[in-house]
Amino acid sequence: MTGLRASLRIFATPATILVLTALLAAFAPPLPDSLAGLYTLGPYAALFAACAVCLWFNRGRDFVVALSILVAFAGWRFALAWGAGEAPAKAAYAALVLLVPLNALLAFALPERGVRYHGSWRWLALIAAEALLVLWIGSSGRSALSGAAWQGMLNHWLLSGPPVPLAGRLMIGTAFALAAWRCFPDYRPLQVGTAGAILIYFIGCHWAKSDATAALFLSAAGIAIVVAVIQESHSMAFRDGLTGLPNRRALEDDLKALGPQYTLAMADVDHFKRFNDTHGHDVGDQVLKLVAAKLADVTGGGKAFRYGGKEFTVLFPDTTAEDALPHLQAIRESVERYRMAMRGEDRPKDVKRGSQKRGLGEVEQTLSVTISIGASEPKAGEKPEQVLKAADEALYRAKQAGRNRVSL
Repeated sequence: MTGLRASLRIFATPATILVLTALLAAFAPPLPDSLAGLYTLGPYAALFAACAVCLWFNRGRDFVVALSILVAFAGWRFALAWGAGEAPAKAAYAALVLLVPLNALLAFALPERGVRYHGSWRWLALIAAEALLVLWIGSSGRSALSGAAWQGMLNHWLLSGPPVPLAGRLMIGTAFALAAWRCFPDYRPLQVGTAGAILIYFIGCHWAKSDATAALFLSAAGIAIVVAVIQESHSMAFRDGLTGLPNRRALEDDLKALGPQYTLAMADVDHFKRFNDTHGHDVGDQVLKLVAAKLADVTGGGKAFRYGGKEFTVLFPDTTAEDALPHLQAIRESVERYRMAMRGEDRPKDVKRGSQKRGLGEVEQTLSVTISIGASEPKAGEKPEQVLKAADEALYRAKQAGRNRVSL
């Protein structure tokens, strides 16, 4: 349930940006003539900010998407000076709906290596070559070099728009599908935000005949990328990469905001070294993920953190140790009852392929895991650090008493 809530929060961000943009497009009054330039400046500012943030945080895929949109939008606005029905504008619009999603498809299909990867210059060369191609096509009928043959292609129903023609819908739809597929199974903020940005971008291209509507949605696409990159960076700083739980830094922040009454619990995997030595570190990681998943579902208002190594912390704000005890016992029993299936040698490590083979073939070996927990609440004048130390001492007592138990 906790994992579901976290996933919903991640999806809520691009969904909120999309809904707010739609409401502005539908109900906001038009800008006065003196501010009409914002229809152009808004997308430039948002997309340039997206490129800058992606460059700062070294996010290669989103940088390619943001830069492609920025260059295509700049070319389209420049081409409109010749008239919306002329070849330059038609060629630039075709670049918006065909070349931008093509670049996104290539970026999603290739591994993420960051903006500062030594081969990233190829992306700049590709976008520059695309710009020259669009310029050549857009000059159809205006120069002897391009001739007039491109004009028939630009007027074909597969390419002619806005609204987005069939070829554009297929390209953007495929890019969105691949971006959405990339979200599974982790649902990271950046993956979800990028998929949302492509959807928002499609709506902006579809309503390109309206400067105000197109500007709003293209600006929103840039904003969605900016927010997604920031959320991803925050998640990396405050969440444990293996278990997905908030990390020690997040715990330290939460400890600063506590009131006079709370309970801190320290949980430790029993015989964890034996799991690693006997079955290998891959199984050890599976054990940590299992325990983390159980702790994440703690009831009673508790919040689980990965403290480090094989240790976890559970924080119960405004709760006495006596009231927290049943919830800690429930988690301990849940871990004890669970039988963890060992990954067979022929089972793929990839989550998607492994889930497809689940239930087929011979029954995999199972292991049982137990945890020990120590809990403490503050005495008069004690600081959170002292309470945490007392919980650790209670954990030691639980270990000494035979493990697989809760000690206060």
